[in-house]
Amino acid sequence: MKFRPAILLILLSSILILSESCITRKDISYFQDIGDTLSIQKISRDFEAVIQSGDILSIHVTSLSNEASSFFNVIGETTDQQVANTYLVNASGEIEMPLIGSVSIAGSTSESAKQIIKEKLKKYLVDPTVNLRIRNFKVTVLGEVQVPGVYTIPNEKITLIEALGLAGDMTIFAKRINVLVIREQDGQRSFVKLDLTSKEFFESDYYYLHSNDILYVEPGKGKFASADAWYKILPIVFSGLTALGLFLQRINF
Repeated sequence: MKFRPAILLILLSSILILSESCITRKDISYFQDIGDTLSIQKISRDFEAVIQSGDILSIHVTSLSNEASSFFNVIGETTDQQVANTYLVNASGEIEMPLIGSVSIAGSTSESAKQIIKEKLKKYLVDPTVNLRIRNFKVTVLGEVQVPGVYTIPNEKITLIEALGLAGDMTIFAKRINVLVIREQDGQRSFVKLDLTSKEFFESDYYYLHSNDILYVEPGKGKFASADAWYKILPIVFSGLTALGLFLQRINF
């Protein structure tokens, strides 16, 4: 019975915090304008990654002659194919390959870059095949998510929803109507805020993320209210516990 004051103090503190940081279903639900019945939305666009300066490419060449092809598959002294066949796209948007020299591929998709290289290889190889991948395709997810970080995407394609899934989804404190995407493209940096409570988001040019995109999830009012409530209540809790301690000491004595 001696600890009833402490229990009462904790209960009062919890009630105050919950009342000030109340988060409703509307604050945390995605795509709220999708009805209960079947809803169909036409997919109006797809995504292909575009190669840009600073990208690291993995390129592997094959042809009817393995010996001739091997000349294009060795760079440096390493025998690791994943490391040996890498090329950095320079500031001019070019890579340097053995024999064929400079190849301008910035602004091309992976598929079109394969065709550009393949045409140049025909001078040296019979029926060449080119396997090309962007090795440093990555997105950064920050803010009110469970696991913020930088995520490398092996298949060169990711939606904003998938990026949030990699980061463990948004927390209940996240502001879903104001998700920021920062993108650098063609010498410009763009900032766009998206509303993930509406299905119209699927029609956005930012539904598919580009390499090096930054996704920032802003904290909502609930988090600030919760933190503010704690700052308000902590002095009361400490004062109460101190008074309780003094009271218990007197009883013991």
